Amino acid sequence: MTTITTRTVEYPADGLTMIGHLALPAGVNRRPAVLLGPEGIGLSDVERRRADALAELGYVALAFDLHGGRYLGDPEEMLARCLPLLADPDRMRRVGHAALDVLRTEPRTDPDRIAAIGYGTGGAIALELGRDGVSLRAIGTVNGFTTGRPGEAARIHCPVWAGVGSEDPIMPPAQRDAFTAEMQAAGVDWRLAVYGGALHAFHHPPVGHPVVPGVAYHPRHAQRAWRDVVDLLAECLPVTEDLGHGSAKRAGARH
Repeated sequence: MTTITTRTVEYPADGLTMIGHLALPAGVNRRPAVLLGPEGIGLSDVERRRADALAELGYVALAFDLHGGRYLGDPEEMLARCLPLLADPDRMRRVGHAALDVLRTEPRTDPDRIAAIGYGTGGAIALELGRDGVSLRAIGTVNGFTTGRPGEAARIHCPVWAGVGSEDPIMPPAQRDAFTAEMQAAGVDWRLAVYGGALHAFHHPPVGHPVVPGVAYHPRHAQRAWRDVVDLLAECLPVTEDLGHGSAKRAGARH
C-alpha cells in the first residue's frame, strides 16, 4: 500500500467555517483530483476513509464539509439544514465551489483533471457544479440527485454516473426517471445503476444514532457501488502510474 498524507483544511462557505479532509498520494508531482461530498449528516470518518483510499489510488482527494465541522446525528436537525440547501441550487453551488477552490489551489492538484463524487446531499452538490458549467472529468452521485433548472444540464460536459437503491423511498422511481430524462434531453453521457433491494444510503455503514425512515446499509451493494465509482474514475480520470490499485480498491470497498 502506498504512503499517503492527510490533513484538515479550513475554508469559508455558507456562512460557516468548513473543515474538510485532504488526502494526498505519495510523491511530489501533480495528480488528478477528486472532490468527495458526504451524505446530509455531514463529513465523517466514512468519507475520510474514502478520500484516503482514493489517495492510495494516486488521486488528490478532498472530502468536503457541509455543516461547519458538525456531524448532524439528529435527523430533524439534519433535515432542517439539508432540505433548504437541496432546494436552492445556487446555494449548493456556492458550497461546492468553495470546496473546489480549496482542491484546485492544492499544489499537488492538476487543476485540469478533477472529478466530483458525492453521496446524498454531497452528490446533489456535485451535479450542481456540473450544471454550473464547471470543467470536470466525471461526476458520480450515489442516492443524491435532484432535477436541475430547465436547460442547465446542457452545461455538463463530462460523463455522469448515478447509483441508487431500487427500494429507496427518498429517491423513488419517478424522481429517478425525471433525472435521467433531464440528462438524456441535455445530451449528457449518463449512466444509472440501480442496486436491487437496497434502500437509501445503502453505502453507509450503520451509525449509532436515529436515521430517517428508508435508510439501511447493504454491505454487498456498498462494495459494488464503490467499485463502480473507482471504475468511473479509472475511465475518465486515469492515474498513469501503478500505485497499488488493487489494495486501495479493496480498502475503499470496506467503507
